[in-house]
Amino acid sequence: MDSSSLTMPMSDPNAWATAMNNLGMPPMGLTGQPLMPDFDPNLGMMAGITPMNPMMPGLGMVPTPVSQDVPMVKEIIHCKTCTLFPPNPNLPPPATRERPPGCKTVFVGGLPENANEQLIVEIFGQCGDITAIRKSKKNFCHIRFAEEGTVDKALFLSGYRIRLGSSTDKKDSGRLHVDFAQARDDLYEWECRQRMLAREERHRRKMEEDRLRPPSPPPIVHYSEHECSQLGDKIKDDSKFAEAVRVLLTWLERGEVNRRNANNFYSMIQSSNSHIRRLMSEKSQHEKEMEEAKEKFKTALAGILAQFEQIVSVFQASSKQKAWDHFSKAQRKNLDMWRKQAEEIRNMHNEQLMGIRREEEMEMSDDDMEDPPDSKDSEDSGVSQAEALKEENDSLRCQLDAYRNEVELLKQEQGKNQPIRSEEDSTHSQQLSFLQQALQGMQKQLLKMREELKQREAELQKSSEDKQQLKTQVQNLKEGLQKLQSAQSGTEGMLHGSAVTSSPFVVPLGIISTFLHVHPFGASIEYICSYLQRLDTKINPSEVEALLSRLPCTFRQELTGVGASLEKRWNFCGFQGIKSA
Repeated sequence: MDSSSLTMPMSDPNAWATAMNNLGMPPMGLTGQPLMPDFDPNLGMMAGITPMNPMMPGLGMVPTPVSQDVPMVKEIIHCKTCTLFPPNPNLPPPATRERPPGCKTVFVGGLPENANEQLIVEIFGQCGDITAIRKSKKNFCHIRFAEEGTVDKALFLSGYRIRLGSSTDKKDSGRLHVDFAQARDDLYEWECRQRMLAREERHRRKMEEDRLRPPSPPPIVHYSEHECSQLGDKIKDDSKFAEAVRVLLTWLERGEVNRRNANNFYSMIQSSNSHIRRLMSEKSQHEKEMEEAKEKFKTALAGILAQFEQIVSVFQASSKQKAWDHFSKAQRKNLDMWRKQAEEIRNMHNEQLMGIRREEEMEMSDDDMEDPPDSKDSEDSGVSQAEALKEENDSLRCQLDAYRNEVELLKQEQGKNQPIRSEEDSTHSQQLSFLQQALQGMQKQLLKMREELKQREAELQKSSEDKQQLKTQVQNLKEGLQKLQSAQSGTEGMLHGSAVTSSPFVVPLGIISTFLHVHPFGASIEYICSYLQRLDTKINPSEVEALLSRLPCTFRQELTGVGASLEKRWNFCGFQGIKSA
């Protein structure tokens, strides 16, 4: 900020100049002119204190906004051509609109009618640099400053009464109202600044990502006989296996395999496959170490819990009346707090140990819950074993082919290197013998696997035949059950049909059965109808007799008496079949 900033009103210029001189600032007058032309900021300063900015909060005419709880004191401001009188401190602060982003423009209303642009510059120019003034004929204007912070200083003047000189005319007085104004230029500059900050932030992030990005891997060489031989040695080395496999994978993805080097690639792939057993052993070793670490942790945790139990028991013993009465109040409070903390920690560790034990019990229960394989599972396992044997047979064949290729390569090398020393010939012969022995062993193993495969197939065929027989038996049982059900349903249908055809006698049929059951020597049709007509007068004896005659399995008619005393009686015989059975 330049030295033409607003200054506070002062009653004694000399005292004001002395105070500013002691602070290391150039003393300024009411009009912004220096009071001491030959001011030296290095004079009157204490050692180690740097000169202060005259526009620091509390030193200029417009202090920085303070908290609303602290009352702000505004005083009379004397300018060259006008005087500014502060508003009533008891009145509420003037209302302002929401501040637009990047606001550098203020609205000033309530100007005197005789105010001109020079007066506006005189009043607001001391707040900061003014870039543009747009004055209207209706006693207001818009002022655009060079800095955003200047707007807050201009808002401090809101509510002041202005008077030009000593005139009392209405045209020479007014009440200032300063508020934020929304201008397109301010918004454009603010958006440009935000875009610039966003670009800088993106650039900074990109630089940070580039700095933290891991270095690119070295390029992988192309295939050659020399590189292939070196890669084969690296694949066999456990320490260089990962790097070598990456090179092999790249060669395979590039499509550098052809008929001439297919055997070399096959040998490298076979060497890679030989590392599976090593990796499985390493995995089992790590699992064993993990189990040992778990046991060690569990043992240590149990020891810690035992010590916690001892500490808690110490606190419990100290809380008994024999020892508790001898402690002071502060000591009892500390002992109680320590006991609670120890119990909480003890319970937390105990829950952790119980959680570990529950997990182990769940794992054991999961293992116990596995049911033994039934016949279907055994068949599936037999199929899977047969497929596994086939795959192993194929792998053995591929290994035999690889050994044969190696033997052929050795023979070719031996034929090419005829003039080589006898030691190399002996080594080649030894290698050939070893390969032949390995080949014979692989052939024997292949024959054995074929025999096992045949046995498995025979067992699978036998199990399939047994399964087919079981299916036929189940089918026969189902057919017999269906026949029984159909016969039973036919009997029930007959009974139901008879009941349906004589629907009015559904209820009397049950009553007739009960009535005849309690009359073991039978009853005549008239006796039966007389009993039924007490329930329903519409019952006809002929219809009842027809109904009983339709059910010979349930009701049977007998003749009793001789000659003129001959009588027809009906008996209930529904339970005779059950008794005979």
